[in-house]
Amino acid sequence: MDYHEAAAFLFDLRRFSVKPGTERIAALLDRLGNPEDEVPFVQVAGSNGKGSAARMTESILREAGLSVGLYTSPHLSALAERVRVDGLPMTEDAIADFVAEAKPWLVERAAAGEPLTFFEVVTAMAIRDFARRDVDVAVLEVGLGGEYDATSAVTPVATAVTNVSLEHTDVLGDTIAEIARTKARIAEPGAPLVTACEGEALAVVGEVADEAGAPVARVAGADATDAGSNSDAVLSVAYDGRVSPTDAEATLAGEAAGTYRIPLVGDHQATNAGVAVALARRTAAAVAGGAESEADEHTPESAVRDGLARATWPGRFEVIETAPLTVLDGAHNPAACRTLAGTLAEYDYDDLHLVYAAMHDKDHAGAAGALPDAASAVTCRPALDRAEDPEVLAAALRGAGVDEVTVGDDVAAALDRAVDRADPDDCVLLVGSLFAVAEARAARLRTVTPRSVDGGSRRGGDDARRTLDAAGVPPDAAAARADGIDHRVLTLRLRGDRAERLAAAVRAVGGDAAIGGLGAGEGRVPGGEQVPVTLGATVAEYRELLDRLRAREGEGLAGVADDVAERLGFDETDSDAGSGSDPDYPWTDGTAVMGVLNVTPDSFHDGGRHEALEDAVAGVERMVEAGVDVVDVGGESTRPGAEPVPVDEEIDRVVPTVEAAQSVPAVADGDVLVSVDTRKAEVAAAALEAGADVINDVTGLEDPAMREVVAEADCPVVVMHSLDAPVDPTSDPEYDDVVGDAIASLRERLALADTAGIDRDRVIVDPGLGFGKSAAEAFELVDRVGEFAALDCPVLIGHSHKSMFGAVDRGPDDREHATVAATALAADRGADLVRVHDVAENRAAVDVAAAVNGALREGADAESADAAGTDADE
Repeated sequence: MDYHEAAAFLFDLRRFSVKPGTERIAALLDRLGNPEDEVPFVQVAGSNGKGSAARMTESILREAGLSVGLYTSPHLSALAERVRVDGLPMTEDAIADFVAEAKPWLVERAAAGEPLTFFEVVTAMAIRDFARRDVDVAVLEVGLGGEYDATSAVTPVATAVTNVSLEHTDVLGDTIAEIARTKARIAEPGAPLVTACEGEALAVVGEVADEAGAPVARVAGADATDAGSNSDAVLSVAYDGRVSPTDAEATLAGEAAGTYRIPLVGDHQATNAGVAVALARRTAAAVAGGAESEADEHTPESAVRDGLARATWPGRFEVIETAPLTVLDGAHNPAACRTLAGTLAEYDYDDLHLVYAAMHDKDHAGAAGALPDAASAVTCRPALDRAEDPEVLAAALRGAGVDEVTVGDDVAAALDRAVDRADPDDCVLLVGSLFAVAEARAARLRTVTPRSVDGGSRRGGDDARRTLDAAGVPPDAAAARADGIDHRVLTLRLRGDRAERLAAAVRAVGGDAAIGGLGAGEGRVPGGEQVPVTLGATVAEYRELLDRLRAREGEGLAGVADDVAERLGFDETDSDAGSGSDPDYPWTDGTAVMGVLNVTPDSFHDGGRHEALEDAVAGVERMVEAGVDVVDVGGESTRPGAEPVPVDEEIDRVVPTVEAAQSVPAVADGDVLVSVDTRKAEVAAAALEAGADVINDVTGLEDPAMREVVAEADCPVVVMHSLDAPVDPTSDPEYDDVVGDAIASLRERLALADTAGIDRDRVIVDPGLGFGKSAAEAFELVDRVGEFAALDCPVLIGHSHKSMFGAVDRGPDDREHATVAATALAADRGADLVRVHDVAENRAAVDVAAAVNGALREGADAESADAAGTDADE
């Protein structure tokens, strides 16, 4: 079964109405061999904040060293996002395999009048995948209520009810007490239940938990309205406010104490963080078979600190720009909009400009009235049948007191219009629907990836002219005809209906296109789903295509045209504006060589060689003589099994080396740059103060403090795609396409870097060979390195002496020549930097690759060419 068939089958299940009860999903799980019995589970319920609490719980548990599954809903752009293992979404192949197995039974059930719903089947799919992947624990966000929710087919080792408010009263009950009761019935005997409920809801949750024999751990929230005593709370939370455009701080007191950074702003999110900490502590102890009193042992303070700091949650008060302040939030009811208004009050801005979309069954007047006063608004409609007419939304906004309201349609275009209308000190808020948030994010984060169909050479469009020149075509005629034979292949992801329109437009100008994923089959793609579309055309055909797309206003493809044009280099005049002030880095005009200088006793290849300061300086001198461009100093090994190095010890290793390197003239003069390989913000700051030029972060700017250090220094930074550092040898991640998945993950990190104020011209991306990739995947990343041009950043390949070469029968002491061969291939295919131990040998490989790609013909080394001719004459 193909993915598009599997996904279409699952989405078709949405036509079946929700029925309370777990009998149907239990029967499906029984059919699948009862995978729910193979994994410890955690359930997180609540009226609001359960997704955020689940995400933070998962992040803390991962930092504590566990392999963790996470199940949340809804998804923003792809079905697979709902099911994650150690941060990576479920693969399309795994989804197809599940549906192939389950479909016959599901069809029989439907034929017998007992169909399962979309949510029931996808929940079963998640449970099955977590068992298949053998995770240590899985965190499940409850869908609706608790007692009769599909996630209650599992027997949890710990549970949480974040809070209770009036919601879904037609299903859950008309009172706080009724809703609290059904949510609390996820409680299990002996399994701790964590809650931040107050008042009547807390009393009911406690009563239900007591009946079930579940111990209750209460968190006194930062947004608490109950003035009662917190003496019985295991944790008390104080919200310390915003510390950056995207992050806040919260102080915990009780069983875990300290001030922690969270990447979610608002006192309600501080409370969610408190729930996550208490829940993670109890979960880790339960998984380890210990008592709650042993939680400190299984959840160290560092896991809490790093887990909270790194728990980003897209689409939930997500700041995507700072001038103007631009925020995406899925708040869709009056209560959520009031909370949103309180969070927005923490920011200083002049005028507010709304972008508003909503589903037709929501309280538009109530939601609009709960939002802050706005100077203007643009209404829009995401691609769903349930989406409300923008005219109706405009009327609701006018009724709420917004005078200047524009009726729009396309979400991305509406956001662009609001941003264009705003001044730098204003705020733009897109609100009302997570579906609208998803469309806006997809447009903002869209990548147009160049695909190679001719061996991957970095020469790109120059091949056409060279082919004509070699065939005797005069230069003027070659220039005139090159566009007609210069064939380019690009891939991007679009909403299904737009992918179909774009494919038709490409074919109309003489090119071709193919739609993949959910769009590969016949029939309409479910609203909002993003599908990949691959385009193939000559440059001349692309130019005609872009003219046509830009002439067809209102179809939502003008932004796509701009992105395609930029990738093809058609807008060089605009994109190069101001580039004269950009710094000239060694990797600007060709592949640069970064030499590895580890000042550690335990690095996998050169550990101990440069520990002494005089040996480190001698190493720098040898590299300079061999032609190095950047020296990368490392004070902590990331090899499998390496012990973490304390901050002070790493600083003591790195800073003296950076300072001593200044004694080498080429470094002192700035001809050779010094980079520091570290994942710690404190080490990066100390190294930059000591004279380092570049930060090489193997965790890919995951730490918000590292983003701030780099932004403040305005220095180049290497952002790596990695799952674990140090490398976890037991990790076995699954990718749909390792290149595409790495590009998508890095694009998210670049968005965080943009918001933190890091200049994109300073960012280098590293696919992370050896970091959660098999040997085959590592070689594929080298082969397809040119596709990372989609990110508009230089690309670094770090492959030196790595275990990937074991796949070609090269042992740990026999990888120098394999490294050099891979360097030549990487340079030929478009790598901007190679990170290596043996500088001289790899410098030669880089120079030969440059010569093969025309450096000599283009006069880059005319003097050498003349010398070669003289030698031949002699």
